[in-house]
Amino acid sequence: MTRAHQLETTLRTLKLSGMLDTLDVRLGQAQAGELGHLEFLQRLCEDEIARRDATAITRRVRQARFEQAATIEDFDFGYNPKIPAARIRDLATGRYITAGQAIILHGPVGVGKTHIAQALAHHACRHGHTAMFTKTSRLLADLAGGHADRTWGTRLRKWAKPDVLVLDDFAMRELTTSHADDIYELVTERAGRSLILTSNRRPEDWYPLFPNPVVAESILDRLINTAHTIHLDGRSYRSTRRPPQEPPTNSATTTRSTRKTPEPTAG
Repeated sequence: MTRAHQLETTLRTLKLSGMLDTLDVRLGQAQAGELGHLEFLQRLCEDEIARRDATAITRRVRQARFEQAATIEDFDFGYNPKIPAARIRDLATGRYITAGQAIILHGPVGVGKTHIAQALAHHACRHGHTAMFTKTSRLLADLAGGHADRTWGTRLRKWAKPDVLVLDDFAMRELTTSHADDIYELVTERAGRSLILTSNRRPEDWYPLFPNPVVAESILDRLINTAHTIHLDGRSYRSTRRPPQEPPTNSATTTRSTRKTPEPTAG
């Protein structure tokens, strides 16, 4: 067995495939005199770190369950100049996560709230944080199922665990007492961890959706008064994805053109 093969076997045993993937390249650089002994080892270690970082990012993004692969870099801020691009890019630095703060993105349908929310969470995944994305209705349905089968505590801890939790379409409709209580427990359990909420309603319009004003005040005071609130406005991006429409046809003209002229009758 050659030394090179022995080294490959050792790297596989140690699960250092990042080194193994670039070993031939680094050996070539060392043989060409481009790398000294210490530099050779340092580069191999850096290759392994890079591989592990990439694997970890892929795992965190997969666990987040995003609806789409949305990133800040892919968002077309030029389409809607009213959207505060600088403020959103500043949030992408992740300081809100360290501070345990929330982000509220509200505005009309189609302006990119869901894309930006997922993009911020995706950026968090790329920088070592865990995240989860869900529609608010699905979260409430999941917690309701926990009441039915006595797994509510386990389900609550699952949603409370990620560093960033995105609740899409928050405050879409009036809440039941059970739903309001579940949201209260979630917000309480997630104290110190970040929430990103998207909504078609302004935050001040959320209060009437809660059946109990005391619960509403307790929940929303924690969310709204300490959140980065951003109003998104402008044209709908969805209109750019509409399929081309066929020009309307004049049915009366078509009927006349296709109708046969009757043959003259004798008489």
